[in-house]
Amino acid sequence: MALRDFALLVLVCLIWATNNIISKFVVADLAVPPLFYAAVRFALVAAITARWLIPAPRPRWRLVVVALLMGGGNFALLFIGLQTATASAAAVVIQLGVPITTVLSMVMLGEQVRWRRGIGIALTLLGALAVMWDPGGFVVSTGLLFVVAAAFLGSLGAVMMKQMQGVRPLQFQAWVGFASVWPLAALSLAAEPGALQAALDAGWAFVAAVVFSAVIVSVLAHTAYYGLIQRYEANLISPLTLMTPLATIGLGVVLMNDPFGPRMVVGTIVALAGVLIIALRPNQVAPLLLAWRNRAQ
Repeated sequence: MALRDFALLVLVCLIWATNNIISKFVVADLAVPPLFYAAVRFALVAAITARWLIPAPRPRWRLVVVALLMGGGNFALLFIGLQTATASAAAVVIQLGVPITTVLSMVMLGEQVRWRRGIGIALTLLGALAVMWDPGGFVVSTGLLFVVAAAFLGSLGAVMMKQMQGVRPLQFQAWVGFASVWPLAALSLAAEPGALQAALDAGWAFVAAVVFSAVIVSVLAHTAYYGLIQRYEANLISPLTLMTPLATIGLGVVLMNDPFGPRMVVGTIVALAGVLIIALRPNQVAPLLLAWRNRAQ
């Protein structure tokens, strides 16, 4: 890989990691309701990318379903989870999307999984469980369960997306924004009274977070990533995106005082080792999923 392209990939991963911290800050510290935050974010994405809505790829029903799974549904559950889960833990647990995608690819696309990817799936599950489990109370973190649900929806959307042909990145972003904003806005209106006032109280910090997540993350960084996977093999690019959870953990510990004890260390190492094994094996949907998963928070 050319040094310039590697530097671009590092920058993209840092942008994704920074957005993970910002999302946690918005829904937890600024107390902006998660559905409202997601709705505003997608509204801005839809406005920026509106020119790419037409012509719409076919079948349109599948495009809308995929957009809702990878957009509104995924983000809604993720932001709800981030209200109580740390950004560091969420960055590890969201990696479950990789083995989930592998299993769904077996069922829906007929992919074959050999023993190496099987080991990767097992390691990722074990590592994520280690991060999720609270040994003091013998319970699983509720917030991280929402993150698992978000990972499942994103994985299902990624597999269904593979069954479509000829969808360009900005065109897909346009449909994700357009399809997601309406149900999210309706749900926020029904379930989050006072959301607008909370956003107004948050002031310019909320505005800056939305602009960063919609413009820098969703449009610029994601488009740059797609350019890289068009120039290089997925088995080279995909493992390098593991810089994102590592950077998220580092930023979370430094900026958000996230706990990072022995259990978190072991869980992170085991989970990311499993993801690396899966990413190094041929996979039809890994590049799309890894990009969406890393920028989703």
